[in-house]
Amino acid sequence: MSETHFLIHDDGDSCGVAVVENIKAGMEVVGYKMDTNEKITMTALNDIPLGHKIALTDLAVGDTIIKYGQDMGKVVAPMKRGEHLHVHNVKTKRW
Repeated sequence: MSETHFLIHDDGDSCGVAVVENIKAGMEVVGYKMDTNEKITMTALNDIPLGHKIALTDLAVGDTIIKYGQDMGKVVAPMKRGEHLHVHNVKTKRW
């Protein structure tokens, strides 16, 4: 069984959460969908620190980010599947 690099809680999530420290740009990574017991693979486009998010699909400015089935903000810079999703490309909708 291959190592799980990130977790996806709900099928509708637009990001997964890194659960290992060694995700490097160019690496093929494996994600585990907890609600469907599926594995997905993709290429990490950036280094993804432990606990940070990885985009599961291409996302455009204004798109809503869903994590754990909840709205966690909006995209402020376009990103590709496999990119590091963090404060440089996502902001809260409160401000």
